[in-house]
Amino acid sequence: MSEQLRPRIAFLLGDPAGVGPEMGVKLLAAGAATQAADVLLIAPPSVLAGGERIAGASLDVLPVPPGEALRFEPGRITHLVQPEPAGAAPLGQCSAPAGQAVLQALAIATDLAGAGLVQGIVFAPMNKHSLRLAGMQEEDELRYMQGRFGVPGFVCEFNITGRMWTSRVTSHVPLREVAGLITQEAVGQAVHILDGALRRAGIARPRIAVSGLNPHAGDGGSIGREEIEVIAPAVERLRRDGLDASGPWSPDTVFIAARRGDFDAVVSMYHDQGQIAMKLMGFEQGVTLHGGLPVPVATSASGSAFDIAGRGIARVDGLQHAFDLCVRMAAQRAA
Repeated sequence: MSEQLRPRIAFLLGDPAGVGPEMGVKLLAAGAATQAADVLLIAPPSVLAGGERIAGASLDVLPVPPGEALRFEPGRITHLVQPEPAGAAPLGQCSAPAGQAVLQALAIATDLAGAGLVQGIVFAPMNKHSLRLAGMQEEDELRYMQGRFGVPGFVCEFNITGRMWTSRVTSHVPLREVAGLITQEAVGQAVHILDGALRRAGIARPRIAVSGLNPHAGDGGSIGREEIEVIAPAVERLRRDGLDASGPWSPDTVFIAARRGDFDAVVSMYHDQGQIAMKLMGFEQGVTLHGGLPVPVATSASGSAFDIAGRGIARVDGLQHAFDLCVRMAAQRAA
């Protein structure tokens, strides 16, 4: 990668009580990250030290105290030193101090991205309950960052396993609210934002399958009419707009067709409709990309894994794929 297209990536260690710090240290210690990008690690010293202890590795960092200008050296990680959490964050437990450390790092990263000082953000797994204990009012970290960036309109998560992508019309909301949120506009937005991301990732004309909401995609209206009244008209409008969208497909078979190679991506109607299928096909390798933000923001599809935190056995495949994707997308934006 030429120096001109070499992006700066903000890297966050995730929830201090989970596997994030050890995963982040393992990835950065391997050395490939600093060959692909200038890495800005945003973390309190104690969280970094804990990750190093569990991972059994030590990072060569260039520390930059808060308020000082960022500096980068070839082959080294710049460590933007973050204040320590205000209280203990015991391993394997949700806590307000853990969530506050994450929110603080996200705030710094989004500010830097908004100022053009970094071109992408990668974070190790965080815990939504800890974020809420720390005061996050939004649905999830994506909506928190949306507010920080001041982005209006529709945003969504993309989940990626191998060559297959998904987005969804609704995300972290109770199931009883899902049907009321399925509108033609929402379906169209979910497909458009996914189509744009796939094109930026190098797919010239993405083939996108749109799932139904009900079992067997409503079975002709006998198990619900959302497919007839909402989803099918939205797909027809998308096709008139020139997108290669099709559906509504039956939710219990659409991922079989996608895995076979019939589609590049699937738009599901709610969280578990797509997440269960994707995680069964490649949990350890999965990536979550936050769509609709000014810069690429990526993480592994796996969670904070409190049950194995501190044991040093968390795999970093998904986080590595997330970093690689973020770098590619950030470099393409720079080009």
